[in-house]
Amino acid sequence: MKIASFKINNQTGFGVVVDGAVVPASAEFAQTYPTVRDVLTADALDQLAADCAQSHQKIGLDKVQLLPPITNPGRIFCVGINYAKRYPVANEEGEFPFMPPPENIILFAKLDGTLVGHGQPLEIPAGEAAETFDYEGEITVVIGKGGRHIAAENAFEHIAGYTIMNDGSVRGWQKHSVHAGKNFANSGGCGPWMVTADEIDDPFAMTLQTRLNGELVQNTVASEMVFGIPELIAYISHTIDLRPGDLIATGSPEGSGGSRKPQRFLRAGDDLAISVSGIGTLKNRVG
Repeated sequence: MKIASFKINNQTGFGVVVDGAVVPASAEFAQTYPTVRDVLTADALDQLAADCAQSHQKIGLDKVQLLPPITNPGRIFCVGINYAKRYPVANEEGEFPFMPPPENIILFAKLDGTLVGHGQPLEIPAGEAAETFDYEGEITVVIGKGGRHIAAENAFEHIAGYTIMNDGSVRGWQKHSVHAGKNFANSGGCGPWMVTADEIDDPFAMTLQTRLNGELVQNTVASEMVFGIPELIAYISHTIDLRPGDLIATGSPEGSGGSRKPQRFLRAGDDLAISVSGIGTLKNRVG
């Protein structure tokens, strides 16, 4: 099941995506569960599917503004250097060396207001920050069942589904701090929808490809992660309780603009498309 959040006529809603259209949740269902996060918190995905199956209303995806599928995530956890790659921020010698696999999982967070939906423009940072505006395609986990101290072997029981994220980054400001470089307003994207976990036969076989203006710039498979999805869930839940609607962006492979030779940062008018097998394609134009 594909679940999308959207806006139409200045009203927000959510529903199930079928054949290029969204079947919105009924008014009664949305009154009980106002957002997808509320559906996940109530463990009501089956109820959402049943509600939408009874509806005769369909709205073409071209008629709505898609929003990030979880419009109000509790937390957005991001994983750094989770694939073998060159570090996209230059060292003191001005070089971009290949990073050895980290001994421990590297975490940072993104704030509310950093992500836009599929088809929406990415905001170019003002001033000097625009010169190092970068992209990072990432497979992203949506937590459905919360918990603390989750064992890796039980991790998939806590996943509601998957989506796609562009972890928009300003490399120059990453030299100030990772937090600063990763939290520019409207710098990244998420979507186009969430695909429920039962639709993904083998999460380790998911492929990720990023295209910039049609050129393939990132290409990997989930099995190439340094730390797999179960280990990430176990690690994060050891530090803090995971909650329904939390997102975990699992890291980006080689090929982002900062690590390319020559470097290729985003410019106005660029088209970015990030595809993950079993999910779809997240598209955004640089505004």
